[in-house]
Amino acid sequence: MSSTEKEAAAAAASQAGELAMNQDVERIEAPVTWKAYLFCAFASFGGIFFGYDSGYINGVLSSKIFIHAVEGATADVVSESNTSLIVSILSCGTFFGALIAGDVADFIGRKWTVIIGCLIYMIGVVIQMITGAGDALGAIVAGRLIAGLGVGFESAIVILYMSEICPRKVRGALVAGYQFCITIGIMLASCVIYATEGRTDTGAYRIPIAIQFAWAIILAGGLFFLPDSPRYFVKKGKLAEATAALSRLRGQPKESEYIQVELSEIVANEEYERQLIPSTTWFGSWANCFKGSVFKANSNLRKTILGTSLQMMQQWTGVNFIFYYSTPFLKSTGAISNTFLISMVFTIINVCSTPISFYTVERFGRRTILFWGALGMLICQFLVAIIGMTVGFNHTHPDPTDATKRLADNISAVNAQIAFIAIFIFFFASTWGPGAWIVIGEIFPLPIRSRGVGLSTASNWLWNTIIAVITPYMVGDHRGNMKSSVFFVWGGLCTCAFVYTYFLVPETKGLSLEQVDKMMEETTPRTSAGWKPTTTFAGRAAAQDAYLNKAGDGSV
Repeated sequence: MSSTEKEAAAAAASQAGELAMNQDVERIEAPVTWKAYLFCAFASFGGIFFGYDSGYINGVLSSKIFIHAVEGATADVVSESNTSLIVSILSCGTFFGALIAGDVADFIGRKWTVIIGCLIYMIGVVIQMITGAGDALGAIVAGRLIAGLGVGFESAIVILYMSEICPRKVRGALVAGYQFCITIGIMLASCVIYATEGRTDTGAYRIPIAIQFAWAIILAGGLFFLPDSPRYFVKKGKLAEATAALSRLRGQPKESEYIQVELSEIVANEEYERQLIPSTTWFGSWANCFKGSVFKANSNLRKTILGTSLQMMQQWTGVNFIFYYSTPFLKSTGAISNTFLISMVFTIINVCSTPISFYTVERFGRRTILFWGALGMLICQFLVAIIGMTVGFNHTHPDPTDATKRLADNISAVNAQIAFIAIFIFFFASTWGPGAWIVIGEIFPLPIRSRGVGLSTASNWLWNTIIAVITPYMVGDHRGNMKSSVFFVWGGLCTCAFVYTYFLVPETKGLSLEQVDKMMEETTPRTSAGWKPTTTFAGRAAAQDAYLNKAGDGSV
């Protein structure tokens, strides 16, 4: 142990010394109860925001009444530039919301930050509802920008909150519930769009927009009755509040040995990390996220790069191309008579595949499912591209009954492409969809966790924005017109994710948040799966304190 570690361990004992502690690394948490499951599962409801907002705009952009409101009565489609602006502006707002949320969460707490995010979100929905009165484009853009700020608060801090309150043995499965709720949100959006597409009044787009109120009210109302994160209270030095919150979350009395032992571990680790990452100014606390060497696996810089790049890779898979633009893209092939129905099928596959991760993420681990998921996705993307280039989407002929439309030359080939897109969605939903969110909630030490998760989430939305902006130009008839070739781009990026996972993603399965930090200090990503904890932070702190006391009275 280095001199710095000795000082940190000694300081940790100052607060943890009065709590019960345990040297058994397997007994630092209470048994998982249904109460713990329900608390954590409810927090994952925040994923509905993300998913519904991502899903409803796909159908709204194809609504005739919305097109006429934005482009004029003679328009048949929303222009490429306006499509890019409308879709991407929400992600832009969410990017800034995620960055701001980390500071807010450290100031007022995790759950209150999410509740404030819900209120901002509702303001954005109200502004979107004005679309059609006056400047339709201005209203939808301004509303989605403000709603995006709220989604940024929610998407960053719900992951942080869930990671900090979930029991370690089921943390991966419960955080995966966030991605599951994202998929449910996308499916609900598709159902609402499908139900309103035949309307000839403004309800065709105002009903899908208005339903968003329900998600904000449910999440904010429920969180009002849930405890805040015990790790937030420990960071603030409020041990009584931390004990009460942990007691509620674990379903154990405050005096329970389980509560005392888990709290002592959190306190000891927080004090240890605080010595290594001391409190400083607002600017200095952000600078802490970028300290250390990029070649040291446990440095703050390396963790920040890992978190932000993991979310970048998730967006690079191309999944949002499917959910943002599948309707107009499939329509352009002339092979699909009901593109809304195909879009619904994709969302159902997305929903049904995600729960698989509840089991696999704890049985096989985070690193494993990300590795094999990337392999499955790249194969599917390349197959879609190759089939499309040779006999599928790219090969059409004029419709004999309507010269303005085109029909696919080979319907069977197009159906094969759709099948491989569906398989791609299966691989994404069961691996990278939940996996990236789980890992970013686990890898950061407590002093920089809120900012680290905020930066990682902001990265997700930054790349979401970039992809939303460029995709209409990549596949639009008047610009890139890439057609099936766009899947070569996504396939190549999925290949990057495959290589990235092998070399850089560590295995965090079965570890407490405090043990993850130690694992990254002592191992490499490729050997991390074999690492097992041997001591607790509280036990080490107590042993070091005893040693220093003996040294002080001359016993040693």
